[in-house]
Order: sequence, then structure tokens, then C-alpha cells
Amino acid sequence: MTSDNQPRPAANSPARQPATGTPAPASRAAGSATETASVSPVPAQPGAGAGGAGAPGAAPAHPASAAVPSQGAAPEVWSAEVLRSDDALDTLADEWDDLAGRCATATSFQAAAWVRSWWRQYGRPGGLVVVTVRRDGRLVGAAALRRRGPFGGLTNLGAGLVDFTDVLLDDGCADRAAAELAAALPLRRPWHSLELREVHPEAAVQRVFEAWPGRRHRLADSLCQYLPAVPMDELLKRLPGRTAQRSRVKQRKIAESGVRVSSATPEQVPEAVRELLALHFLQWQERGVTAEHRTERFAAHLIESTTGLVATGRAAVHRYELDGEPVAVNLLLLCPSFGGLYMYGAHPKLRERLDIAGLLFGVALDEVRGRGIPVLSLLRGQEPYKQRWRPDQLPNQRLVLGPGRLAPAAAARACRVRVRQTAARLISTRLPRLKEALLARRRS
Repeated sequence: MTSDNQPRPAANSPARQPATGTPAPASRAAGSATETASVSPVPAQPGAGAGGAGAPGAAPAHPASAAVPSQGAAPEVWSAEVLRSDDALDTLADEWDDLAGRCATATSFQAAAWVRSWWRQYGRPGGLVVVTVRRDGRLVGAAALRRRGPFGGLTNLGAGLVDFTDVLLDDGCADRAAAELAAALPLRRPWHSLELREVHPEAAVQRVFEAWPGRRHRLADSLCQYLPAVPMDELLKRLPGRTAQRSRVKQRKIAESGVRVSSATPEQVPEAVRELLALHFLQWQERGVTAEHRTERFAAHLIESTTGLVATGRAAVHRYELDGEPVAVNLLLLCPSFGGLYMYGAHPKLRERLDIAGLLFGVALDEVRGRGIPVLSLLRGQEPYKQRWRPDQLPNQRLVLGPGRLAPAAAARACRVRVRQTAARLISTRLPRLKEALLARRRS
């Protein structure tokens, strides 16, 4: 858990080159639905960019390309906008997904289907803030944010429903696009702040964090867990001898059970998701279900977003039938870097007969391997059924940005987070029964 005012490379990622140049003039209409920052043309250099930032409190950096264009070459033009209309994501949908396809770190949570659906169900009118960056008119950077509180606070979309938050940056000019996006963020007053939850250490927004010239805080967030996308027999080699032997017996039992697995088409997704939710409630009825999962808005969001994700190849819904009856449904998110086990439902009677985790993991591994995806993510949480597989662990991060050298609002928010995290650690390590009681109350 760190707090810093200097550029810090993302974990396991190459260091960025420092940004150079001066900010271009910006014309902003306060309170309008669109704020445009015009950027002077600069020489073209395909694929080039600059990240990093100047000293804390310095003006936003607009780096200029160092290369001199060949005679007759047209200069490229960069521009940025802050869109505040409630239909901004709908208007950008096609461009948004096109950019997501050019951003290697994009996950299903950054797809247009997910962010549009979430905003429709959870957004507050007038609270959407979409920052876009264009290079010669083409969208090369985008961030979907929402207002929080009356004093200019911003945060990511998704709240507790997303396992990874990120922005979209074109891989061909990611550093430059990150610098432009950082300069366009509407953080101008001391009481302004931006908090981003559940950021992967190698997310694209880490470049924006490095390019931000004001106050910055990087703190720990939820722990995520990962398994290599290998055949089940090879995965079992990760387990201790007796555990591996028992798991092999369970896998043979699954193979002999007669369970039939099918993948839902986009047209079949609504019914499959309703089955998933019904089975999810059934399996957790004795231990309590997350309250939000019981709401109509969550069901509407999950159906709409999953339908769009399946239609674009960013998710798969697996249905499991035994003796002609649906006994389990699993939602698997798909992106170039990982497949993620997002949510499942299984009938309690199936648990009495088969190893549910072994059943779901086996099918999920086949899916991601068939698509050339290298990792199966167990996403957030440390449930016992995940720990049995000895997953690799990597914590997400929480990023907090504020304008200027002091940025009191950002500093205060980071301080509150540290206090809560310290209290949570004390409860977890010294008062485990209190932790269990608090979790049970939260689920009820």
C-alpha cells in the first residue's frame, strides 16, 4: 500500500518514458453536456507515445512527438472531450467496442454491453462523465466515470459488481493517449478527486496514473486469484498428493455421471440467466445471498449485459443438465488475457452427487483453452472451493487522484481507505468471529 507523487511503473510492466511538451489551450463550458479540449496538431509518428508526468502540481502534460515528419506528411490532430449526457455511452457504443478490440488490457467489464447496461440500471441522471481522446478523429482513449457526492468526486462505473476497472487506450499510441486522457480529466478544484477501485497492476489506467501531474495514491484492493489454462490432468499436478488423488476420482465420477453441457446462444441467454439466478439463490439459501443479487435491477443488468457479451464473444453461459433437468448454470467472462468465473448457480442435490468446482472448472478450462486464452481467473474472493486448487494470487489496486500538490479531498479519501483497511485487518486477524457476524449481516 503506497502513496506517491512521482511516476510509478505498473507491476511487471516496462517503465514509461517521461512526457514532454506543454498543455494545449482548452476551451471548457462549465456545466455543459460536452467540454472540448482542443489540441494543436503535432507531427505524426505512428505507434509512438509518451507517458509519465512532470512534477506534482504542474500543468497537465501534452507530449509532442519527437520525430520530424517527412516532407508533405500531414500532422496528426489530437482532441479530447468530456461528455456528460446520459446517453453518451449509447452514442459511442460502436466506437467504444472497436477501441476495446485495440486495447490489450480491456476486460468484459469495459465492453459497451456491460457499461451501458450497468448505467441504465444503476446510474443516476446527470451523473455520467465520459472522457474521450481522439487522434485524427478516431477514438483512441476513453474512460467511463460517474459523479459521487456534490463536490466533484468521481469514481468508476460498476460499484461492487466489477472485478476489474480500467480505461480504454489504443495499443498503437497508448502512452500518448494516456497523457491526453489524464490532461482531460475534469479535476480542477481542490475538492475534486477520482477514485478507481479494483485496478489490475497492469491495467491501461496505470499509464494514466503515471501521467497524472497532481497528487496520487496507490493502495491495495481486493485479492484476485488465477489458474493457468491447462488440461485438468495437468492442473491437478498443482495439488498435494492425496488431494490430487481424490480430485482425480471426482473427475472420473463427473465423466461417468451423464451430465450434458451446452453453451447458450444470445437468444437463449435471458432464460439461462434466470435459471442461473434461481439456482444461485437455492444453493446459498442457508448461508445468505448477497442482497443486491436479489434485486430486479441486478437481474435486468445481468440479462442485458450478458446477452451483449455472448453476442460479441466476450462471455459464455454454460448450462448443465442431468436427467433432462437444468442442475447448474455458469457465467464465464472472456477477454484476451483471461477467462473469468463470474457467477454460477448449482442445485444442492447436484452437490451431493458431484464435485461442483471440478465440474465447472473443467468446462471453463476447455472453453478458455479452445479460444487461446492463457489464464482462468477465479476473480475476487477467497472461498474454500477456490483455495483447494492452489491458485496464484495477485491483489488489485485502488487509485486515487487529486489536482495540484495538496489535493485535500483526494488525500482525505485515501486516509479514510487506509483507516478502514487497517480496521478490517485487525478484525480479520484478532476478531474472526466478529468478521463472520459482519459478513452474515451484510449478506442478509
